[in-house]
Formats: sequence, C-alpha cells, structure tokens
Amino acid sequence: MSGSCRSEIVRYENGSFSGRRLDDLAVEEPLEIRVEGHSIAVVMRTPGHDRELAAGFLLTEAIIRTASDVFDITTCVPAGAAAKGNVVDVALTNPGSFDAARLTRHVFTSSSCGVCSKSSIEAVLRRCRPLTDPFPVMGDLLLGLPGRLVSEQKGFSRTGGLHACGLFDCSGNLVAAREDVGRHNALDKLIGHALLEKRTPLMKHIVLLSGRASFEMMQKAHAGGISVVAAIGAPSSLAVEFARESGQTLAGFLRNGSMNIYAGEAWIHPATG
Repeated sequence: MSGSCRSEIVRYENGSFSGRRLDDLAVEEPLEIRVEGHSIAVVMRTPGHDRELAAGFLLTEAIIRTASDVFDITTCVPAGAAAKGNVVDVALTNPGSFDAARLTRHVFTSSSCGVCSKSSIEAVLRRCRPLTDPFPVMGDLLLGLPGRLVSEQKGFSRTGGLHACGLFDCSGNLVAAREDVGRHNALDKLIGHALLEKRTPLMKHIVLLSGRASFEMMQKAHAGGISVVAAIGAPSSLAVEFARESGQTLAGFLRNGSMNIYAGEAWIHPATG
C-alpha cells in the first residue's frame, strides 16, 4: 500500500488564488495490534511494513524479547470492516506466558505522554539493563549520515509529511530505512525489520532520526540494542538523562557540518590528520 494519496487543494500565492491542483498527502490510518487475539494497542500509522511495526512495537514495549518469541504475524479483517489489513495479530511461540490484562495496562501506560520522570528511566532500566557494548565512531561519519537518509525518504519527498529512521552499521553503511507519519512507528518498523531478520540486538549499529530525539525514541533504540542515536533535531531533557544512564551515545542537531553531543562523547572521535 502506498504511503501517500492525492487530494485536491486550492493554491494561494503572491496575493491571489492560482487555481486548483492535486497535492500528495501522507496516509494516516489506525492499526490495531493484537497478541493471541487480545487487543493491546491502536496506533496511527502510515500503511506498509505492518508486520515489522507490530514486531518492533512488541519488542520495544518488552512484550517479547527475541524473534523466537514470535510464532506468526497475520493481518485479519475485523467484523464489519470494509477494508483488510488494519488489524495485525501476533501469535506467540509460548502463548501460555502471555498475560493480557497486565500487558494491556503496561502498553497503554508506557505509550502515553505521561512518561516524564526519573522513575521512568529507572523502570525501563530495571526491565532492560544498560547497554555494555559502546563502540567508537568518527564524528565525520555521523555527519555524513543525514545525506544518505534523505536519498531514502521517497515518501517525504512527495508529501513533506513523513518521519524517517535509518539504521547504519558501524562503518556508516545503510542497513535499512523506514518512513511513517509517526516517528515512533518509523523506529518500531526499523527495529521490527531487524527482529524478523533475526539481527537483534543491534550491537554496533547507529540509528539516525529525521526529527527530534524523545525519551520514547531513546527507550525504543535501547530495547533494540542500539547504542548510538543521532538526530537531525533536538533531544528532550529526559532523552539526554536516559542516554547517560543507559550507556548510549546521543548526538543532536546534525546539520551544516556540526552537531551537539549530549552523551557518550568519549566514544565519538574527531577527524585526524
């Protein structure tokens, strides 16, 4: 399914209307994520890579830990639905371990906007221990990543309305990129892709965010085992605190040949010679 659709608009410029034309819009539709038939979340996303989105969401919310926890991921049609594909059901390898009541409360809580305190960092790190595999990365390598991600942002180039995340190896080679109307979804799709390819945890990898770095984005990267996070936009205060507590390297404002390093500066090496 395409990530964009066309809509008629009226253009206004230079003080007057210049007529009607078609414009590309980013598609946004709900996706219900179920585990063993139990609804645990509804996310607003751009259709496409829905199986990856569900897998990444379950990993970053600590509902699953490895690809072996997933038996199958299927799309289904809810009763009375006119269109197929807006519900994804994840079957677990060990369904007896699934506590629907507990996990539903957990997911709705951790996915909300109310995550905003030091106790939230401690709760995440109790669930997922701090990363212990930092690796050195050249500063100029990080600064070269935005240009590589831009070339993969086909949806953004059409609509201007999609976020993107790019996964790179420690040498700066692009592994995968995903776009979505929601920044959290783009990262979940990327991590879900790696999970289904049995590549998690993503040690010695870098993720580049097209926008800002929030606490949730840092937590999701941490759940995927990613120790280096770079963002074209700004980080939040809690994102910086989390990076320092979790052992992650965090850089922001990657633009015009410069960046701000908020955590892990010892692991970013300047150019030599």
